[in-house]
Amino acid sequence: MRLTEGIVVDSGLTFGKLRFSALRREVRKQNEDGTISNEVKERTYNLKSSAQGRMIQVSIPANVPLREFTYDSEVDLVNPIVDTVANYVFREGTTVNWFIKADDLKLKHPKNQGISTNQNEEKK
Repeated sequence: MRLTEGIVVDSGLTFGKLRFSALRREVRKQNEDGTISNEVKERTYNLKSSAQGRMIQVSIPANVPLREFTYDSEVDLVNPIVDTVANYVFREGTTVNWFIKADDLKLKHPKNQGISTNQNEEKK
């Protein structure tokens, strides 16, 4: 079973402040014969979530360029969706896995990332 449209969430309320950690993995497409191709399908990033109190993983489509932000940079998710996949196993019950997808991952304060306040004032 799967939700057709996913669950649209308010990113600020659900995740709080998000900080970039790293690229977790790249998911590649499969060839018709079942082998893995070189074409990337999506990239999953680790983000630290203040509201969840832990690391979350967010998948971004491969048509978005690779995001290589500075560690701990504050980021925003563009159009985040939470979705689930439920599997029933006879006599064992149902397991549910959830995942987060977004259209893009952007720096929250692109001009101020990695620059101290004193340096900003000197440039004015």
